[in-house]
Amino acid sequence: MHLVVISIVVQILLIVHVIRTGRNSLWIWALALLPWAGPIAYLIVEVLPGLGRSRTARRAASAVRNTLDPDRDLRQYASEVRISGNVESRRRLAEELVNKEQFPEAIEAYRSALTGLYEHDPHLMLGLAQAQFGGSDSRGARETLDRLIRDNPEFKSADGHLLYARALEAEGNLDKAVDEYRVVSGYYPGAEAKVRYGQLLKRRGESESAHKVFQDLLDSAQLAPAHYRKVQREWLDLARREM
Repeated sequence: MHLVVISIVVQILLIVHVIRTGRNSLWIWALALLPWAGPIAYLIVEVLPGLGRSRTARRAASAVRNTLDPDRDLRQYASEVRISGNVESRRRLAEELVNKEQFPEAIEAYRSALTGLYEHDPHLMLGLAQAQFGGSDSRGARETLDRLIRDNPEFKSADGHLLYARALEAEGNLDKAVDEYRVVSGYYPGAEAKVRYGQLLKRRGESESAHKVFQDLLDSAQLAPAHYRKVQREWLDLARREM
């Protein structure tokens, strides 16, 4: 009973603090509806500024904010586009739309940024291709990447190269996809490219070659730092299952 009374008092005091300090009104709902989690989150994010200076605390605060208000960044970037309309604000908005899997809107945002001096910007073109592929337009993604290569022959991107291979595979151009996977898997920094390469070989009935790709990946991972194995655990586990 005493804990209930204490919880209510703390909630009331913190709600008053939200109102008096002009903080986001969403905190009022969090404090009212989450008797313990709400006050703890509010104290960490808003009241204890000293914690905000550490990287861990900033990540925790960001996670709490995203949980309570998942569209906060999206609204902020959309507002920046309305106010300034510059390319950088459009890029941030487009990237957040991709993160939210709102691919048609992301495509529109990227295309609105690809104008003037930035008409052939390789980073924006790569972002557009990623949004197109995410929206199941593999042909559009591949064509955008073809234009990127044509307009920016010196531009290099492992992620872009892997996306190109995936787009070819999704289009059904498996022969060329295998070639691209073979090349990109040789320098891609993570395990994804090799796993996708092995999967395509396996799909084409080249089981022995696929097994070798998976085995070489797993053998190399054993010699890699523990951090690499931790970060790449999902792909390494998938390689084991594929074998």
